[in-house]
Amino acid sequence: MYKIAILGPESTGKSELAKALAEYYHAEWVPEYAREYIENLSVPYTYDDVCAIAKKQIAQEEFYQNNIACDFVFFDTDLIITKVWFEYCYHRVPEFVLQKLADNYFDFYLLCFPDVAWQPDPVREHGNDREYFFDWYKHEIQKTGKPFFVVTGTGEQRTVNAINAINSMLKV
Repeated sequence: MYKIAILGPESTGKSELAKALAEYYHAEWVPEYAREYIENLSVPYTYDDVCAIAKKQIAQEEFYQNNIACDFVFFDTDLIITKVWFEYCYHRVPEFVLQKLADNYFDFYLLCFPDVAWQPDPVREHGNDREYFFDWYKHEIQKTGKPFFVVTGTGEQRTVNAINAINSMLKV
């Protein structure tokens, strides 16, 4: 099973891309849990909330590692983004997040470039800092040593570019 993470700054089409790739490859996809979690808060999120999000992300990875037999699974985000938020917001990262990241769970990363229009919503932050976060995520992906592809383009072309990158990685 190929485990592919889709990362990128907020409002770069990660969720739509994850859904489209899962449909194209007849595969599973895992929605971003942080969005669901934060949408259900009545107060601003805290360090403990981000820990809860990280633990759920780890549980989702373990579920797919141990229980699902399929060719692909697409994750709409991963712990790299969570690690960056810990560092950015709280200047510290829990040891359990660092340990899990050291496992190098994912086989391939798709990193969405912020070349699509910002779409504000109540849980999105830092719309003017998307290139800053893009560079940070790219650096974190590079530290894993895993292959990645920067996804560009708008609309259907973004999906086609991601499919071509995956097929190239697979040598299809």
